[in-house]
Amino acid sequence: MLTKNSIVKSISLLLILVFFSCGKKPVEIEALDPKVAKLKVPAGFVVEHLFSPAENGQGSWVGMTFDNKGRMIATDQYGALYRLEIPPIGSKDLAPKVEELKVGKDEGKLGMGYGHGVLYAFNSLYVMVNNNPNEDFDKVMGLYRLQDTNGDDQYDSITLIKALQGYQGEHGPHSMVLSPDKQSIYMMAGNLVDVHEMDAYRLPRVWDEDNIFPEIKDPWGHASTRLAPGGWIAKIDPEGKHWELISAGFRNPYDLAFNESGDLFTFDSDLEYDLGLPWYRPIRICHVTSGSEFGWRTGNQKWSPEYPDNVPATLNIGQGSPTNVMFGTGSNFPEKYRKALFAFDWSFGIIYAVHLEPSGATYSGTAEEFISGSPLPLTDGIIGPDGAMYFMTGGRKLQSDVYRVYYTGKQEESLSENKPKELSEAHQIRRKLEEFHSGGPKAGAVDFVWPYLKHEDRFIQYAARIAIEHQPVKDWQEKALVEKNPITLTQALISLVRMGDKNLQPKILESVMAINYGQLSHSDQLNLLRTIELSLFRQGIPSNDIKNRLINYLNPHFPSNNNNLDQLLSKILVHLDAPDAVEKIVAQLKVAKDDADYQKTYTTSSDLILRNPQYGLDIASMLSNMPPSQQSYFAIVLANAKVGWTPQLREDYFQWIRNAFHYKGGFSYVGFIDRARKMALSQVSKEEYDYFNELSGASLLTQNGNDLLISEIQPQGPGKNWTVEEAITLLEGLKSRDLVKGKAMFAATLCLSCHTMQGEGGVVGPNLSQLGTRFSPKDILESTINPNAVISDQYASTIFYLADGSSVLGKLINEDKEKYYISQNPFDPQSIREITKNDVTSKKLSEISVMMPGLINRLNEEELKDLMAYLISGGNPNHEVYQ
Repeated sequence: MLTKNSIVKSISLLLILVFFSCGKKPVEIEALDPKVAKLKVPAGFVVEHLFSPAENGQGSWVGMTFDNKGRMIATDQYGALYRLEIPPIGSKDLAPKVEELKVGKDEGKLGMGYGHGVLYAFNSLYVMVNNNPNEDFDKVMGLYRLQDTNGDDQYDSITLIKALQGYQGEHGPHSMVLSPDKQSIYMMAGNLVDVHEMDAYRLPRVWDEDNIFPEIKDPWGHASTRLAPGGWIAKIDPEGKHWELISAGFRNPYDLAFNESGDLFTFDSDLEYDLGLPWYRPIRICHVTSGSEFGWRTGNQKWSPEYPDNVPATLNIGQGSPTNVMFGTGSNFPEKYRKALFAFDWSFGIIYAVHLEPSGATYSGTAEEFISGSPLPLTDGIIGPDGAMYFMTGGRKLQSDVYRVYYTGKQEESLSENKPKELSEAHQIRRKLEEFHSGGPKAGAVDFVWPYLKHEDRFIQYAARIAIEHQPVKDWQEKALVEKNPITLTQALISLVRMGDKNLQPKILESVMAINYGQLSHSDQLNLLRTIELSLFRQGIPSNDIKNRLINYLNPHFPSNNNNLDQLLSKILVHLDAPDAVEKIVAQLKVAKDDADYQKTYTTSSDLILRNPQYGLDIASMLSNMPPSQQSYFAIVLANAKVGWTPQLREDYFQWIRNAFHYKGGFSYVGFIDRARKMALSQVSKEEYDYFNELSGASLLTQNGNDLLISEIQPQGPGKNWTVEEAITLLEGLKSRDLVKGKAMFAATLCLSCHTMQGEGGVVGPNLSQLGTRFSPKDILESTINPNAVISDQYASTIFYLADGSSVLGKLINEDKEKYYISQNPFDPQSIREITKNDVTSKKLSEISVMMPGLINRLNEEELKDLMAYLISGGNPNHEVYQ
């Protein structure tokens, strides 16, 4: 059987023979490195594979920087720091000289390591340690500064700048970047790191959860103890003596970068467990302005991007795991890429080139797929001193590689002509307002800032409101309460709720109800509703008189046929115990539709499934039967409703809950719906409980309410990360196995979704009824654990490379003269995508199996034996494994 390398060598030999036959000198053609061959790269660019740390026993790398001598310094996520002397572009030998840095004066132990971020600046090496002390490494989680004090080119001095509190790990402290003026450092931390006491705060330190949506924390416990403000960004001086909070409200961005105009950007994620739920937000590019808030809160408490007290994303990308961001500044790339923001997705192996255009006081963005590959777990990247892009893969102890990318095509302009565009007037206004975010109260600030509260640009509005909050409340409280312009009034009252006394609530709500709601635009109506919600959360339920007037003020406007408005209206009316709110919202459960373009993403979800089947599993499942997001929102609002129920409304509500369990969502979807179900059941009488408990789907659920009872028999575990070497011993003398349990494990591990056994199951993969007659037990085990090892052409996916630079991955079902017809979802094979052949520049078979790895890792030894017996027997009860 021919291997990939033998095929490549054969082709090379054939080409040499062709040149001989033409009477020309033979041309040597080297076989392409498979680590490069798997990459999709734009025309004119060259990618070189430089080094594989894991193959040299040097770990899995996640961070890099260049020192003042042009050497790369890299960090192993669970080990040491390394320094690389990289051969120049054009060298025949690409192997770098690699040394492990011996940090500190004690050569008997690891002096520095476990870094998530690394930065060379101020003649020092800054390392962000993301680890708690262990027997191999005694440093606490925090930011360290390394210096060479004796000139021997090694770092002998270690200074702990700041120990950080919280939980170490992938949501801990991350990367750093030098400020545009090269006088300070910006660093970032994920949502499991506490915001310690700082010297200054661009975002006023009055953050809270600010959501009256009935609280449900992640059913699997993710970040369930973490409160506002989530992940954060701070600015520090070189010695780390002065800390200033710049922005917060992130989930877990890993890196940050400045463009040529000095604007800061990051790439944030959301919890993939929440796919299909109304609070899920796609991974997104964020313009990090002074004092900005991005609304992450635990569980289902995340804010809508539409809320005025946070700022929206610049561009929604899709699903994935964001890691590095960097601009192409200083590269030898064409101009559009020198100005582009490169954003790395670890899960699906894509480097996006995000093209930003000024838009008012912020930016708009478009994206393209710059480099991609499968698998390609991207971690960090940087533009090197030679103008090339360097990037690495790794993380979570995965295979780690270092690459270099440079441009060899024709340059259409001089590299020295790459100057930043002049800032627009709106941009300059925002920056002027941001000057009031630091340095304490300023004379004349309120009068200067006030007119901008009604500016049509949302980022200017936001900057003005934060500027107001930095001034003493006594200087603007009365000005806010007597304001006549409804837009200015709403923004000012948001600040007053956040910064003022709780006793001001009657005056605040009176001012709100003086506004003619019907004359406002949708966005201004939403801002008004958010003001009311903030008051209810922070200042409590108002007196009965004001409460009833508030209900009467809002009730006629629900439903509004605008999903954003209806979400706010519904939860406010239920929170206020509006008498007919339940009846009106239950009616919406039957008819509410999702907005097709809400949070529209650059990458469609179906395009990601087969790029990494393990991470595409939730996406594939969800797309096969999407939950109705708006209806789900209403169902959770109703879970906390106490008044207005009738027997029929209860029937309708709990029947909706039961039906909702049949939709597909992320890992936590079932758990969230069940928590809402239990919250609603707590409102019914003891006499009704059993009836509504059964009606609402109790019998469909496992004991913890996080899963559906696909089979009465579920894996008990404990599972493990099975390897062929560990599992092969279990196959010796398989006898007296349990057919019923084996069939149940076949379903529980999702084999049934794609494969047919004895006439039952899916048709995406091969029929397994005769598996045991064609393959040995060892072959079956190896294919189960390592599905990418051997992929039949009949079931392989195809990568289609398109003229616009993107690529599409799917199983080719059919084709005609004009189009390819592909299936991208193994759980929904009848959903077909059409690709016009004229748009396809090339195609090739994917080396990634549709089958997800790790599916058997839930099983213990006995359960794995039963599954293997079922596969070997083909479900035949008379097979010898059952004797």
